[in-house]
Amino acid sequence: MQASGPGSNSADRDSIEAQAARLLARLNSDPSPQDEAEICDWVESDPRHAIAFARAEAAWDAAERLKSAAADITLPPMAEIVSEEQQRRLSRNIMIAAAIAILFFIIAAIVTIRTFNGVDRYQTAIGELRDVKLDDGTVLHLNSDSEAEVRFTAHGRKVRLFKGEASFDVSADEARPFDVEARSAVIRSSDTAFNVRMRPSIVELTVTKGKVIVYCSKGKPHAVAAGGGAVIQPRTVSLTRLGPKLVDQRIAWRAQMVELDGETVEQAAGEFNRYRAAPILIGDSRVSALRIGGRFPIGGSQEFLSVLQLSLPIRAVHGEDGSVMLLYRDEVAKALAVN
Repeated sequence: MQASGPGSNSADRDSIEAQAARLLARLNSDPSPQDEAEICDWVESDPRHAIAFARAEAAWDAAERLKSAAADITLPPMAEIVSEEQQRRLSRNIMIAAAIAILFFIIAAIVTIRTFNGVDRYQTAIGELRDVKLDDGTVLHLNSDSEAEVRFTAHGRKVRLFKGEASFDVSADEARPFDVEARSAVIRSSDTAFNVRMRPSIVELTVTKGKVIVYCSKGKPHAVAAGGGAVIQPRTVSLTRLGPKLVDQRIAWRAQMVELDGETVEQAAGEFNRYRAAPILIGDSRVSALRIGGRFPIGGSQEFLSVLQLSLPIRAVHGEDGSVMLLYRDEVAKALAVN
């Protein structure tokens, strides 16, 4: 039996980094088209490579800023500021620092591997929904205020979700897996349908057809089948079993609807705020915990506000900028209590 554990994971990471350095050296030595294809194959062959690739971008940006800042520094001749002995010590230190810097740039420059056939970026404004048919037949559905990048090659299909929410009807292609990157997670699929929502601290996955595999920056891969979901955090994946009603609620936006089933008023207001330039605000803590149900058009926040005021002790005050403040109505609360 092969041993596994933290030491094994560390060895795998070291191996991946070493291979990346070797491939980068090939890429910078006048590579042939075959070399470029092999490098692309390696980057796309394992979701761990894709996760490392995404994390490396931040390092590359930082390195670029460092390099730019260093270029702006002008020093007087060395002989004017240090002695001969100091110059020798400084030279040794510079050589050590240069070696470290070269290694850093070799690893970070993985992000320069752009052997993709093309990169397309799609985004929606607040209140806008958009359906995009991709080159492979997959349909990308973008919710309000969302942004995604699509990269297809002969070896793989990748979408990076930067913000918002997206739903995917993935076309079958056994030779090219379909990967969606969302923060620290990679969701791999083929011939499936699923929804990905980026909330402030988690990524919420809902699978409506087939099965997907979820990889996180740490931990083992998880399979999620239709009718199931996952809550993805930077280091953990928590699987959830969803009933048909909850699945329909999560993807109601595809039909341009907001579906509420006993959510608090604060949660409901947050859902409508996704489609409003001017927000609905809670002006009284007693309003937050009240609960509401119903099905409303995503552009029907006025209908939602009317139902609130008719069925709950809430008063809506409209601001000049289009915002709405929800206040508690004591007299209505007393009348409801009597009845």
